[in-house]
Amino acid sequence: GHPSSPPVVDTVHGKVLGKFVSLEGFSQPVAVFLGIPFAKPPLGSLRFAPPQPAESWSFVKNATSYPPMCSQDAFSEEMTWQFITNRNETIPHKFSEDCLYLNIYTPADLRRKSRLPVMVWIHGGGLLVGGASMFDGLALSSHEDVVVVTIQYRLGIWGFFSTGDEHSPGNWGLLDQVAALHWVQENIANFGGNPGSVTIFGESAGGASVSVLVLSPLAKNLFHRAISESGVALCVALVKNESRSAAEKVATLAGCKTTTSAVMVHCLRQKTEEELLETSLKMKFFSLDLLGDPRESYPFLPIVVDGMLLPKTPEEIMAEKKFNTVPYIVGINKQEFGWIIPKLMGYPLSEGKLDQKTAASLLWATPEELTPVITEKYLGGTDDPVKKKDLFLDMLGDAAFGVPSVIVARRHR
Repeated sequence: GHPSSPPVVDTVHGKVLGKFVSLEGFSQPVAVFLGIPFAKPPLGSLRFAPPQPAESWSFVKNATSYPPMCSQDAFSEEMTWQFITNRNETIPHKFSEDCLYLNIYTPADLRRKSRLPVMVWIHGGGLLVGGASMFDGLALSSHEDVVVVTIQYRLGIWGFFSTGDEHSPGNWGLLDQVAALHWVQENIANFGGNPGSVTIFGESAGGASVSVLVLSPLAKNLFHRAISESGVALCVALVKNESRSAAEKVATLAGCKTTTSAVMVHCLRQKTEEELLETSLKMKFFSLDLLGDPRESYPFLPIVVDGMLLPKTPEEIMAEKKFNTVPYIVGINKQEFGWIIPKLMGYPLSEGKLDQKTAASLLWATPEELTPVITEKYLGGTDDPVKKKDLFLDMLGDAAFGVPSVIVARRHR
């Protein structure tokens, strides 16, 4: 049964109060702590700045309600949520720029010193949407006797705005993930977790984040195993050498001058959260402009080679074998391009059929001389437009996730 009083745990910054929850059929309750701050709110001058350590508190902080998710487009979030949450109940969806919180599920008996393995989940959502609370860690922690931590990180413009110089190097969202891993190292022992056995795992953009953390010197010794569930650092357009042009587009759409980096950053820091959200919508992230120039299109703001988090391109780091050599599982999903990505991107696949010509036009970012080779290889074996559509989706899944995953897995051997 439940202990008579709710769990209270000491952290470096102060005490937190959680609640006990039991999974049906399990006698040992899980202590759940929701919305523990792992960094200072990234507001004001801390917008487009590395995360700072959280402020301490002297009272017992109530950690029993879900934290707000990082600022994002509620419509895309709602759609993504419905398809990738593992919860039955709905939880209130609040959004805020003040969002650097994590949730903890621990099956440990907190009255004794336990040292259970720790699993830190990094959510997906194209670096644009999602939140820690999409995933309930209760079943995993009960069944497998592990401490589950789900973390949040800045998304979209807030998480990845980069001028490519010292004024706003970018990768803020990934630096948030690193800060959360530092927090785990300092505090997880008090929750019955073993800081010497931390596995980072994530799906889609979360899997890609894991892949980048494996390559990053800043994450050295912060984790000991890694799992990418569909998504790696080599996924198309995810990591770029710079995103200055995207930054200028963001600034222009927000009504800022683009004379210098300092001007852009100063102006964007004055904008309200709502104004930046409107700017995000105008950027039309995720949407597909089949007629436009692929170089002008920004499916999302990328992770950048900033010289710190990523000293070099992922390809170079892998070739030099200068990464965190930890046991690493890389997986991919079936029908990776089956529905949610085309739906979000506005891909014209609604009627469930496809002919060769349309297929070729959808591969606009591919070098022209390769397009006929690729379409013939994948789609040439059938005249049935419905089958062609399925094969085309297989091809996109291979291009977006399959091939990059295989390359990364080979590089890590």
